[in-house]
Order: sequence, then C-alpha cells, then structure tokens
Amino acid sequence: MTQTKDYNLVIVDDHLLVADSLKSLISMFSCYNVLYHAKNGLDLQHKFKANNKLPDVILLDVNMPVMNGYETMDWLTEHHPEIKVLALSMDDDEQMVLKMLSKGANGYLLKDIHPEALKVALNEVMAKGYYHSDKVATTLLNSLKPKKEEPNIKLKEKELRLLQLSCSELTYSEIAEIMCLSPKTIDNYRGDLFKRFKVKNRVGLVIFGLKNKLISI
Repeated sequence: MTQTKDYNLVIVDDHLLVADSLKSLISMFSCYNVLYHAKNGLDLQHKFKANNKLPDVILLDVNMPVMNGYETMDWLTEHHPEIKVLALSMDDDEQMVLKMLSKGANGYLLKDIHPEALKVALNEVMAKGYYHSDKVATTLLNSLKPKKEEPNIKLKEKELRLLQLSCSELTYSEIAEIMCLSPKTIDNYRGDLFKRFKVKNRVGLVIFGLKNKLISI
C-alpha cells in the first residue's frame, strides 16, 4: 500500500528547469507531494480551476512574466489565505523581501538555498506558519530604520502589549492567556491593528511596530 504524504505542494516558476529540479528534490522529502507546476500566477489560477485538490503550500517565484509574484500573492491573499506561500527569488533586495512579506508571503527563500535548508523551511512554515532564514532575517532587521518623520500613532496599553507579544513565537491563543483575554478579543484587537497599519499578517504588523519604534526586540 502506497503511503499518503502529509502535505501537497505546487511550484510556480516560469523556468521549467528550475521547476523540474525543485520537483525532483521535494519529491524525495518524506512529507511532501508535488501536485503540479504552474508557469505564472495566471497559469496557477487556471490549474486551480482544473484540479479539485488545493495545495497546502506554494513555492512562488517573484519575477515572472504575465502575472508576477507580487500580483499572484495579492490574488492568493484575497482568495486562498489559508495556503502557505514561500517566495522564491535570486534577489535578496530588502524592498523585494519586505514587499512579498507585507503582501502575505509566509517566508522568502533564495534560489541557491541548500536542499536541507529548503526542507527545514517547508517544515517550519507548515508547523509555525512562517519561516525566515538568517540571511533574510538580517535583511529585515537592517531595513528597520526609523523614518525622519514618524507618524503620530497612539495605541492603548493592551494593543501595545499585543504588538510586543507578537514579536515572540507565541500563538495568538497563548497571547490571549498571558493577557487574560479571550481569543476572540485578541482577534478583534489584531484585526483592528491590521486595518489601522494597513498590513495583512503578523510579520507586517511586527515590521510596522519596529519601524515606527512602537516596540523593540
């Protein structure tokens, strides 16, 4: 009897050689099954419609013709926010990293990543919901320079506490316990902060807080 793998994965990359290499590599990982390869975001949309099974995680190239990684990330965030996305690029430019993460990507990988590091990244994004390599984490920290004119942002004490605790690896349920609040109340605080700061996920929330000196790590 063939063993069913735990997670389904889709590769979105316009370079066939890269996609085939990734597929061969990931197929050797015990927990992952590659469903198919899409050439760009538009091709991905078509294949979503043609296949009944949605992936658990997507490896998404940033630079593609027709519909690039940024546009694809916008579409995925709007229509399939439950799917984890790891951005792929040859470029570690700070603005590219920040832009993909702010649009909802759960991590950012360079294409020269070691096979074992790729396996770790996939495992962590499925277990924790995000993954950042040391290099990308350093890039993020180096980019967190305060603006000359900082916005006048006033937060309530509990909002500030939630923002600070969001820098940790605690789940929102664990944060709720620490703050002696219900998970629903934490969700409401979080949703309000997302709207006010115009961010889409926890990483964006923390980046905003750090850049504007609302919190520290």
